[in-house]
Amino acid sequence: MPERFYWEAIRDTLAEEMRANERVFLMGEDIGVWGGAYSATKGLLEEFGAQRVRDTPISEMAITGAAVGAAMCGYRPVVEIQYMDFLTLAMDQLVNQGAKNRYMFGGRTSVPLVLRTQGGAGRSMAAQHSQSLEAWFAHVPGVLIATPATPFDAKGLLRTALRSEEDPVLFFEHKLLYATRGEVPDTDYAIPFGVAALRRAGTDITVVSYGRMANVALAACEDASKKGVDAEMIDLRTIKPFDLPAILESVKKTGRVLLCSEAAKTANFVCELGMRINEHAFDELDAPIRRVCALDVPIPMSPVLEAEAIPSQARITQAILDLARE
Repeated sequence: MPERFYWEAIRDTLAEEMRANERVFLMGEDIGVWGGAYSATKGLLEEFGAQRVRDTPISEMAITGAAVGAAMCGYRPVVEIQYMDFLTLAMDQLVNQGAKNRYMFGGRTSVPLVLRTQGGAGRSMAAQHSQSLEAWFAHVPGVLIATPATPFDAKGLLRTALRSEEDPVLFFEHKLLYATRGEVPDTDYAIPFGVAALRRAGTDITVVSYGRMANVALAACEDASKKGVDAEMIDLRTIKPFDLPAILESVKKTGRVLLCSEAAKTANFVCELGMRINEHAFDELDAPIRRVCALDVPIPMSPVLEAEAIPSQARITQAILDLARE
């Protein structure tokens, strides 16, 4: 199976779907000549032209609002917002218009919009370019959220998003994943939303995560196995919807749960996971549910402080070992 970079998997899928469906077009800042964030749209302007690869002014609200309108009119816009942090500037159009449209008009309209953006820390880009805000949007009815951790999943989930016919899809990428490589088939495959991936089977603890942190958590599980703790690792792949049955099945086997996320700890998305587990599998638990999340601080620019603020492989490994002793 051929290997591709994460950014190549995204670019190739965009190109394939644009060739297959002339209603698909791209909008965003510097996505044309510049090639978008980490080259994820590189070469698409040359192939499809400026009508379908549209560089926009620096106005996230205008970009998102125009895309919502285009989607309502039958097009398939793919918006790139340079940083997840800047979704704060597009909240009204996304949350109050795009997400609610199909419901407010009784299903007579739909908003098949895909919004791609990068989140997360790790490049010392400081507090306004390093946030993980997925919990904000998971709270909004009417949107779907994908969080691919591998090039394989990036291609399969993006294809599903681009073929969705109803509600907006938020496609959250992590800035440290673009340069990662992995096996990606040349076939026309799609990964359904709401189906988690079992990255590692185990018997002692269930570790659940998503996005880049799923890869960090998987490495931590391997570390813990060398110290006698056999952890099972579940990568959600999408958080709206998320695969609750897969989590519950694992919890019934292990009796212990560790939830990992790069977002700040308070009101983190994994809090919802913990509550669902409590509601549906409380009697299966042999210890309290634990979390490893970022600190409740703005992400620092200093590399040393940034590394302290976000979860590390070592922190997750230690949390696994501690939980195994409870």
